[in-house]
Amino acid sequence: MEDRRAKGEPQRILVFQQNGSGKNKIRGIGLFGGDRFEVETCDIDEALPDVVENGGEYLPRVIAADLVLDYLKHPDLSSDLWSLCSELKIPVIASNRRTTRGCVITPRICCALPRREDLGEYGRIFGTPEFETVVVDGRVSRITVLHGAPCGATWEAAKQTVGIRMEDAPVHIGLEAQFFCTADPAGWDVLYGRSPVHFSGELHRAALERAIAVSRSRGSRR
Repeated sequence: MEDRRAKGEPQRILVFQQNGSGKNKIRGIGLFGGDRFEVETCDIDEALPDVVENGGEYLPRVIAADLVLDYLKHPDLSSDLWSLCSELKIPVIASNRRTTRGCVITPRICCALPRREDLGEYGRIFGTPEFETVVVDGRVSRITVLHGAPCGATWEAAKQTVGIRMEDAPVHIGLEAQFFCTADPAGWDVLYGRSPVHFSGELHRAALERAIAVSRSRGSRR
């Protein structure tokens, strides 16, 4: 992927959604990514048949973007979108999907995407939570988000965790992340034994535990 940041240009992101299915991610990218991104949407709001034989009736013929985010609900549309992006060599992030197509990246949830330089600015900012913390007198006095969920849950949960005792902070941020998470709580995963919302909470809890351990090892006051 061409790194537009090196040229001082925003990364172009095209979001595909049905009936506002990606609105929270679009909002989060705008709030926490700022002018580093140029976000456009392709909205498909009409009622669709159970089987879409020709996705080209609903999808654009040409995609001018550095990265595509797929929040479509209809599997046939997603499949046709992935084929188009594969031809154009445009990476696609499609959370909680299953495919072997090389251009499609399928984290279990949006905040399970590891840091990826090949995804440009998006991969540097959004995905699996990462924090830096300062601990003063046994409490978390500052949390800096280094990498977080595109819906913004990481930043919001961090705000609610400042001032909490360091022993309690990881569990607290996990609960706050679940509150702000926009994943479908009904999507129970029988393999992992938890919903996407619970999984998000676990990722945030573990990330803050690591950050506190690093902070203490660097000599933060207790």
